[in-house]
Amino acid sequence: MHKVVFSFLLVLLSFSGFTQSLLKLPQASPRAILTYTVGVTDITLNYGAPGVKNRAVYGKLVPYGQVWRAGANEATTISFSTDVRISQENIPAGTYTLYVLPVDSTNWTFILSKQKGLWGTDGYDPKQDQIRLPFSPQPSSFHETLQYTIQDITANGGRLTLNWANKQLVVPIRVESHKQTMNLIKESLQKSTPTDWMVYAQAVNYLILQNSDHEQALQWVNQSITIEENFYNTWLKAKLLAQKNEYAEALELNKKAQKLGKKTMESYQTYAQEIEDAAVLWKEKRFTVN
Repeated sequence: MHKVVFSFLLVLLSFSGFTQSLLKLPQASPRAILTYTVGVTDITLNYGAPGVKNRAVYGKLVPYGQVWRAGANEATTISFSTDVRISQENIPAGTYTLYVLPVDSTNWTFILSKQKGLWGTDGYDPKQDQIRLPFSPQPSSFHETLQYTIQDITANGGRLTLNWANKQLVVPIRVESHKQTMNLIKESLQKSTPTDWMVYAQAVNYLILQNSDHEQALQWVNQSITIEENFYNTWLKAKLLAQKNEYAEALELNKKAQKLGKKTMESYQTYAQEIEDAAVLWKEKRFTVN
């Protein structure tokens, strides 16, 4: 009896050791995880990337009239860190399973499903689709391996692109970058410490770059200066007033910024030339405006 138990333990230990030494081997359809940032929105794609391997793809390997996993193995997923828009449809932030329905060679349907954790299309339920939108694939240069990218990225959008074999599917995605950025800024300001003048300065700098919301920017820059007056936030207020064509006041603040900058020469040097050049330009514009 003891010998039987001992033999069983040896077999168990041997099997345990075997399972712990499994090799990592090349996969026929390797997994790819890619993240792109569009404005302040992170878009993450997670998909298996099959190869053509001398096979007829569309109409054969990918049959017409059937929902396709648009990848290999586990279902393809796409995640949005903020709300986005596809065509006229609003897509709430979150993770979705991505499917494609190739109706025929020229008419495809792009699908985002609220279902998660599926293996390919097993268990797919069209009742849980978030969107179904028609798109036409275009001929493209040959891609042996299925590839997703987001191309032509701007602050307000990009093009989700699927390439495989000799076809390309392009789905425009839009984001409300300014609105989302303002929401993030306001959240950061609410969480900031009472002595954090820089977070207000960063918010003001963003609005100056956008040339928008001047009254809000003026409130924030005054708050930054109230916390701690220095050359940088004084310079930002000068730029803000110059954007509003208030050059006389902007010049006074420019002089003050230069004076304050001499107290912190090391950090001021980065901005010194820009500030001094602005003083010359604003003097000319002051007379033009008046």
